[in-house]
Amino acid sequence: MRKLLLKGGRVIDPATRLDERIDLLIADGVIADRGSDVKPPDDAEVIDVGGMVVAPGLVDMHVHFRDPGREDEETILSGSIAAAHGGVTSVAAMPNTEPAIDTPSWVEYVGSVESPITVYPIAAITVGRKGGTLTEMAELAAAGAVAFSDDGSPVSSGTVMRRALEYASMVGKPIVSHCEDLDLVAGGVANEGLASTLAGLRPIPAAAEEAMVARDILLARTTGARLHIAHVSTRGSVDLIRRAKDDGIAVTCEACPHHFSLTDDAVRSYDANTRVNPPLRSAADVAAIKVGLADGTIDAIASDHAPHSLEEKQVEFDAAAPGMIGVETLLPLTLTNLVQSGTITLERAIELTTTDPANILGIPAGSLEIGAQADVVVFDPEWAWEVTRDWFRSKSKNSPFIGHTVKGRVILTIAKGEVVFRDEESTGFDDGNAHEEDEPEPRELPVHARG
Repeated sequence: MRKLLLKGGRVIDPATRLDERIDLLIADGVIADRGSDVKPPDDAEVIDVGGMVVAPGLVDMHVHFRDPGREDEETILSGSIAAAHGGVTSVAAMPNTEPAIDTPSWVEYVGSVESPITVYPIAAITVGRKGGTLTEMAELAAAGAVAFSDDGSPVSSGTVMRRALEYASMVGKPIVSHCEDLDLVAGGVANEGLASTLAGLRPIPAAAEEAMVARDILLARTTGARLHIAHVSTRGSVDLIRRAKDDGIAVTCEACPHHFSLTDDAVRSYDANTRVNPPLRSAADVAAIKVGLADGTIDAIASDHAPHSLEEKQVEFDAAAPGMIGVETLLPLTLTNLVQSGTITLERAIELTTTDPANILGIPAGSLEIGAQADVVVFDPEWAWEVTRDWFRSKSKNSPFIGHTVKGRVILTIAKGEVVFRDEESTGFDDGNAHEEDEPEPRELPVHARG
C-alpha cells in the first residue's frame, strides 16, 4: 500500500484542534505520523505541499447518486469520482432512487459498490418513500444504514414522523427530515417574493418549510429522538432551530452552498439549473444562513448533489426537475462565499464540512488523528479560477455556477490511503507512483497565481 509524506503544509484538523505547518505521513491506509520534520520511510513518496492547506477529506452528508434506477444521470461510481474531484472522501447517499433504498438488500448494495471513496447508505423512513408504512429500521441499520430519510418527499403525517423518530431512536440513528408542507407549496417553483412576482413564477412561501421545521422540532422534543433537518433555507427555520437548541432539543441541521451563494433573484434568468427544492431564497434568508453557520446554529454544510439529465432541465422553468449538482463545488463555494467574505474562518469551514457531519452520522471520518483512516484533501485556498462545464466529472452538468469565478481549488485527494484525484494543472505532481530512492526528493505542488 502507498506511503506518502505530505511535507510542509498547513494542517488543519478540527477533530484534534490542530492548525500548524507540519508534515503528515500516510502509510498502510492510515495517518501514521504527523509533526515537524517527520522522517519518511525509504519507499515513501515525498510531496512538498508548502503553501497548501491539508485537511481531513470532506464529508458530504447529503448526496443523490441516482443508483439504482437513473444511471443515465449518475451512478455510485461516477458520483464517487466526482466527489473525489471535489475533495470529498465520504458521502451519505440519499434513498430517493428507483426503487427506493427501503430494504436491507438495497442498503447492502449501496454500501458494496466498488468506489474510490466511502459511500454510506441512508435508508428510507417509509416503504417506497410514500409516507405511510415505516420501514424495518432495525434491519436497515444492521445492513449498514447510517440514518433514515424520505428526502425528496416530506413525511406529511405527524403520527408517522413521531413513530419514525421513536423507532430510529431505538436503533441509535438520526432521522433526516425533508421539511416541506406540500399544501403550502401548492405547486410553487420559486421563493415567494419580488423575484418570483417579476418572473411570473408560482411562489413557495417560507412558511412551507418553517411549518414543518416547527412540527418536527416539537416531535423531537416529545420523543427525545435525534432530528437532523436537511437543506435549511429560511431565516425563520434558522430562528426555530436556534431556539430548539437553546431548549436542549436534540436537533441538528445543514445548509447547502447554493443557499448561501445565490439569492432568488437568480431565477429571473429562467435558468432551470436555479430551480431547486427548497428554492433559492431572499437576501435576508441568505444572510440568516450565514449567521447560523457562524454562530453554530447550523451544524454542517452539505451539497444536496442532485444530478439531472438535459431532458429534465432543458425545459420551461416550471416544468424542470428541481435540483443541481454540487459535490464538486462544495469546497470552492464555501471558501469563496463564506471564508473569503469573512463570514467564517477557514478552520470553521473545515469543521462544517468534515468533523461535524461525521459526528452527526456517527461515522469514522473527518479526522487526521494518528491511526485514523487516511482520508485527506490538499487544496490551494487562494487559487482563483472559473467553473466550466468541462471541468465537472459528474455525469450530469446541471450547475448554475458554470461561468462563475471562485477561489480555492482541490489539488490532491487521498481516500483510504490511496491517491484518488490530482489536479491535472498541478504539473509538479506526478502520477503518484512511489519512488524508491534512499533519500526521496520532495515533489512540489505549485502555488498558483493569486487572483
